[in-house]
Amino acid sequence: MASSVSSAKIIKIGIQGQENVPDLVAIEEPLEIRLGIGPLDQREQFSLSVTMRSPGHDKELAIGFLFTEGIISDIDEVNSIEYCETVKPEEEGNVIRVELAPEVKVDEKKLSRHFYTSSSCGVCGKSSIDAISVVIPDVKTNFTKVGASLVCKLPDVLKQAQKVFEHTGGLHACGFFELDGSLIRLREDVGRHNAVDKLIGSLLIEKKLPATKKILVLSGRVSFELVQKSARAGIQFIAAIGAPSSLAIEMAKKHQITMVGFLKNSSFNIYSGEERIDVEDEIC
Repeated sequence: MASSVSSAKIIKIGIQGQENVPDLVAIEEPLEIRLGIGPLDQREQFSLSVTMRSPGHDKELAIGFLFTEGIISDIDEVNSIEYCETVKPEEEGNVIRVELAPEVKVDEKKLSRHFYTSSSCGVCGKSSIDAISVVIPDVKTNFTKVGASLVCKLPDVLKQAQKVFEHTGGLHACGFFELDGSLIRLREDVGRHNAVDKLIGSLLIEKKLPATKKILVLSGRVSFELVQKSARAGIQFIAAIGAPSSLAIEMAKKHQITMVGFLKNSSFNIYSGEERIDVEDEIC
């Protein structure tokens, strides 16, 4: 797997003056996602998106992006996914092509609406307001209540597992947890939306969606797009160390998702879905 960090020489300024020291920084590179569609003897190629991401888990990122954007609904709709051979050395490992099964029909509007996605915003590449929304499946399931004390323990578990962040401070993380608080897997990226796509892509590849009785923990704030991606994957519980936006709260309520924000080891705020949390459980 490609490295997510690089070395850099910096000048550190402090009380005792300046010092030349080595440092580690998060790598940010473009990933172009190309799509192959149509009959096997008449394949068409589209450059679907360019996203700024941290190298690593690129295939999961591409699959997760296609799923959360509503272009595919199942991993069986994908024939293959491989890196493209490129002429320019700087593009090596940064162009990936996903071949869809011949029978998969793709809305042409979805092929033309993505242009460029920065690491800070996953909806910047949309060409219209209508392009933001995707189809969200209606998922109904019984959800065991989670104790407030368990919810408060999740940030520390996430932090301990987030190795790269300890070195760079520059990567967002998302973790997938069982209802007993055990970490299933973690993904990191300079873009919080990419980290979520990597995680959801990995679950789709393993045919583990919808992810109903699980908890998604985010290392930063919660935006509309992250709730939409989670809803698409059937996730019913989102816990974030940062704050949610007004539109994120609105979407969480609409899809009956439990949303927790400002999560610390001693407190948190509930914005929706309080019925899934045992608030009487004492926080140590």
